[in-house]
Amino acid sequence: MSVPPLEFLLSPAVLALLGLVVGSFLNVVVHRLPRMLERQWWEDAAHQFGDASSHERVFAKPAPVAMGTQAEGVLARLGSLPAYDLIRPGSRCPACGHAIRWHENIPVLGWLRLRGRCSACGTRISARYPALELLTGTLFALLGWRFGPTPAALMWCAVAAALLALSFIDWDTTLLPDPLTQPLLWAGLIAAAAGWTGLSLGTALTGAVAGYLSLWSVYWLFKLATGKEGMGYGDFKLLAAIGSWLGWQALLPVLLMASVIGAAVGLVMKATGALREGRYVPFGPFLAGGALVALVAGTDALLAAIGWR
Repeated sequence: MSVPPLEFLLSPAVLALLGLVVGSFLNVVVHRLPRMLERQWWEDAAHQFGDASSHERVFAKPAPVAMGTQAEGVLARLGSLPAYDLIRPGSRCPACGHAIRWHENIPVLGWLRLRGRCSACGTRISARYPALELLTGTLFALLGWRFGPTPAALMWCAVAAALLALSFIDWDTTLLPDPLTQPLLWAGLIAAAAGWTGLSLGTALTGAVAGYLSLWSVYWLFKLATGKEGMGYGDFKLLAAIGSWLGWQALLPVLLMASVIGAAVGLVMKATGALREGRYVPFGPFLAGGALVALVAGTDALLAAIGWR
């Protein structure tokens, strides 16, 4: 039995199918990772509340007895919860608890077969699930077309998947989780050091530092001028990660795209009432979107578009 050639396994069509499967998993990541982090934060907070020595060092007086009791209660309740991670429990309908069957979980086709509704209770299933699967499949195909049937195409597909997950999580929660941004940053530096990205380690490192410091500077200038926070630290880390993969040259076009499109979306949402008072449009999805455009089109093409080439 002959082994399928690499040209077939890494062709845009096969990568598109892989992207559909990965997109299905990204739906799980987007939904569950923030909730996993919330559990961890409650556990961290309970441990801190139960640390009487820390309370006395900070507040210069003994901790109330009730505080330690409450911390023990929170830890006990957390310990009684069922396992919850990216694998456990299996996917279920949030309305009726129906366990999703394997054929109902087939990317895109499962949603179409169910006509967008739970097979048990008829509750509507958001069209965003197949949309993310289709988007991931499309990006994987485009990256396969751009980089050809090489292992580099798989590497860039993994980067695109991470950026997509971060985009959707930030849009839903205004969080850019460290468990995704930090590995993405380090992986970019390691890939550059190994010669996999076409960037020198110095260029990747400069991109990471420039990405972080550029938004860090904007954050502090805005805060000093207005007394408000205009963005979160996750945005700094995300742009640093983008710089480590694409180099410092890509940062300006990525920032320009993110700023213009983000501002336009924010104005439309405000005009239509979709943006509630006191809320803001997260910047992460637009940074990630700009990076994805740079991945598919190439940094040189973006620089030429703004007259830098």
